Amino acid sequence: MSSKGKAGRYRGSVKDFPNFDANQDAEALYNAMKGFGSDKDTIIDLLTSRSNKQRIEICHAYKALYGKDLIADLKYELTGKFERLIVGLMRPLEYFDAKEIKDALKGIGTDEKCLIEILASRTNQQIRALVEAYKDAYERNLEEDVIADTAGHFKKMIIVLLQATREEDDVVSEELVEQDAKDLLEAGELKWGTDEAQFIYILGNRSKQHLRLVFDEYLKIAGKPIEASIRGELSGDLEKLMLAVVKNVRSTSEYFADRLFKAMKGLGTRDNTLIRIMVSRSEIDMLDIREIFRTKYEKSLHHMIESDTSGDYKKALLKLCGGDDDAAGEFFPEAAQVAYQMWELSAVAKVELKGTIRPAASFNADGDAKVLRKAMKGFGTDEDAIIEVVTQRSNAQRQEIIQAYKSHYGRDLMADLKSELSGALAKVILGLMMTPAQYDAKQLKKAVEGAGTDESVLIEILATRNNEEIQAINEAYKEAYHTTLEDALSSDTSGHFKRILISLALGARDEGGEDLAKARADAQKLADVSSDDSTSLETRFLSILCSQSYPQLRRVFQEFVKMTNHDVAHAIRKRMSGDVKDAFLAIVMSVKNKQAFFAEKLYKSMKGAGTDDRTLIRIIVSRSEIDLLNIRRDFWDLYDKSLYHMIEKDTSGDYRKALLAICGEEE
Repeated sequence: MSSKGKAGRYRGSVKDFPNFDANQDAEALYNAMKGFGSDKDTIIDLLTSRSNKQRIEICHAYKALYGKDLIADLKYELTGKFERLIVGLMRPLEYFDAKEIKDALKGIGTDEKCLIEILASRTNQQIRALVEAYKDAYERNLEEDVIADTAGHFKKMIIVLLQATREEDDVVSEELVEQDAKDLLEAGELKWGTDEAQFIYILGNRSKQHLRLVFDEYLKIAGKPIEASIRGELSGDLEKLMLAVVKNVRSTSEYFADRLFKAMKGLGTRDNTLIRIMVSRSEIDMLDIREIFRTKYEKSLHHMIESDTSGDYKKALLKLCGGDDDAAGEFFPEAAQVAYQMWELSAVAKVELKGTIRPAASFNADGDAKVLRKAMKGFGTDEDAIIEVVTQRSNAQRQEIIQAYKSHYGRDLMADLKSELSGALAKVILGLMMTPAQYDAKQLKKAVEGAGTDESVLIEILATRNNEEIQAINEAYKEAYHTTLEDALSSDTSGHFKRILISLALGARDEGGEDLAKARADAQKLADVSSDDSTSLETRFLSILCSQSYPQLRRVFQEFVKMTNHDVAHAIRKRMSGDVKDAFLAIVMSVKNKQAFFAEKLYKSMKGAGTDDRTLIRIIVSRSEIDLLNIRRDFWDLYDKSLYHMIEKDTSGDYRKALLAICGEEE
């Protein structure tokens, strides 16, 4: 199971134990399980510090010395997740994988995520060994079992991967790279419907080196990464499988870092996933996984396991993890390279932004005005009719409806809606009826009025809107509240935080391209920690983060990684605090991936007990015609669940109907 990675260095966390003696270890394990109870510390210390090959030798020695099956004794003495983990360590990798796949296929339903993880990440050699082990252990043909338990194009891709015929030649033909990129584009984006067979053939057979170059070429000719096209063109388990293949082509270690994070974040732990990865990667690339984990998630894998698990199970997992990277205080050099590449991808990717609400075809403002009047006239209110009209019209069309309503009935539609509706539903419907600038202005007004200030709302809106949007907000604010937004911010905030907000509220961010020399100079300013003057530090960040264009900031942040060996977000968390820290982090997130920023805020608004309805409504309403479709996709990527279904589960009644109508269901 051992593996050498970068420059021939061993990248596993578990190594061959020096001065190994199988008989001595077998005796120690026998004594640990003899009599009443068992010495679990001995079992953990011994088995997590021996390589897989050595554990197999211990099994043989145990049988020779005591005539007993070590795995059977371990199963008898241990229970639950801890037993699953320890028993998993005792099998050769190919038999461990075979057992995982057997469990994924048996019973009612199939664990597609397990199939995807194993078959998308293993090498040809590992897959061939797995197929043989499956046949040996269960006297069954794996391909036949998969065919019986899966369907459609997903089944076809799984069968292709099971053949273990991926090309392994590092010599790449530029001509073929260009042709494959063109074929993928024509099979998806340029075709009515999708030619799944072309995706299956290219992604299932070409070498990793070849595919990396294909993905680069695809980005050039399509203007978007291959992942974006897969999400748009494929669906269901096939989409997940193809995305897993792409991620493994780019970086298998990053794929597993992401899987580990998703296994532990939020409520509950996906223990089967956690165990499978910790066991299977402990002698391959656990050190690389740890490095990438710390870079992407600003915490060590060790720390997350420690806070998410307990007891002997936790002790064993931490031993396999092999160390706490937070103790080092800085990122690994290799992990910094990953951070650099993430900014590079952010810089070159061209994402097509799409809302979930589009102008209604055959629109008739007079007809809609009549429907709304009828829905509110007389006793009771027809909320369904109101939701149907308001959520299925663009904002420009809603403004026409307001005018038509006044012309026909001499009444103010907004006032009538306010009178007829209440609670969260009223906030959604009235929010949709305002222009985007009026809506943002109202949210900002609410954030500063009364006792206390809602700093998170001020940050969210001002850190994510473009110049044109902010200038429109300023005009709407002055018209509605007879004071300037700048005056409102000045009277309600203070210090560096006030200066950041006022700078953003000017709507004067540079809109030019990239200047690499300037990016290096600015990165140096941000990286300079020689001065103890915190005012100077925050002023430097403000002058760069609040004024420069997004393309320029991406280059600044990329150069920052080169100079400091860690991401700019890490530096902000380490060197700043409070609202200033939150504002700068929001800008960095918005520059890196604005849609992921909103996806995270939506998730936090609904997770745990209670719902933050103000945040949920604000984002759903304000992004509905801009990028809510993209936010939905990032939500799925980040949390392995659809935004639609989380709203469905977390809200109720007409309020839920309205939000779901705006969100739109996953295809």
